[in-house]
Amino acid sequence: MELRHLRYFVTVVEEQSITKAAEKLCIAQPPLSRQIQKLEEELGITLFERGSRPVKTTEAGMFFYEHAVQILTHTAQATSMARRINAVDKTVRIGYVGSLLYALLPQIIYLFRQRHPDIHVELIECGTRDQIEALKVGKIDIGFGRLRLTDPSIKRLLLRKERLKLAVHKNHHLAEFINTGVYLSQILDESIFSYPLTPKPNFSTLIQSIFTELGLVPKKLSEVREIHLALGLVSSGEGICLIPESASDIGMKNLIYIPVLDLEAYSPISLSVRNMDQSAYIPYILECIKEVFEEEGKPIQLNED
Repeated sequence: MELRHLRYFVTVVEEQSITKAAEKLCIAQPPLSRQIQKLEEELGITLFERGSRPVKTTEAGMFFYEHAVQILTHTAQATSMARRINAVDKTVRIGYVGSLLYALLPQIIYLFRQRHPDIHVELIECGTRDQIEALKVGKIDIGFGRLRLTDPSIKRLLLRKERLKLAVHKNHHLAEFINTGVYLSQILDESIFSYPLTPKPNFSTLIQSIFTELGLVPKKLSEVREIHLALGLVSSGEGICLIPESASDIGMKNLIYIPVLDLEAYSPISLSVRNMDQSAYIPYILECIKEVFEEEGKPIQLNED
């Protein structure tokens, strides 16, 4: 039995006519009648009542029709999904948080492109919160983010815990701690700029949660649109700002970056994929991540989180 035989049979049932079914299938009527007869012989049952006009399906025929429709539907769905997976293998859409462009992400993507020139890479800026839904609907295939978010359909790998630094103006009174570092308890009275001004949870939420975890309450914590605006305000002497260590490479005048000593003061860098995704590009990207991190002497974890 072939799938085409099922399609022939289903079409005859739905059209209630051999003639109309033949026209719809773009084949001649006699060959269609022969195929239906062969199907009945193979099954050992009568599918249609003889001599009925319009064509009537027997009770056994209706039972077989319902299952034939399911088989054809499942086959179509499997074909569509296989084509989707094949397309993903050739085009990988990577969602990323903007601040990771100052970390090792550009080097990872560059190495991936060099190693696998047959795979087209599309980069899509996407907050960690939005990456969950973007992965589910297929807008992205991999997500690089900073927040600890959980979802049963998403697998999240913690790559590393990036330390935070405190950005201050070079003439700020806290500048004296540039070599020794500061604890968050020392900055509670300062004007602290947090970012971004987007739906929560976001990086600002992470900063607030670190203070809360330590039992600290900053007196003047303000949210601004994005990291460059925050650092621009710090550069103007308006206040201070907590940033991931890699973001200290942002070139802005008058700024210095002080290590934050609290063990809890870190930003997780994670990789997220669909939970059941077995696509070949996943181990490829993991290989590139490990190589780049090792070359930079950065600790890498690759633990599920």
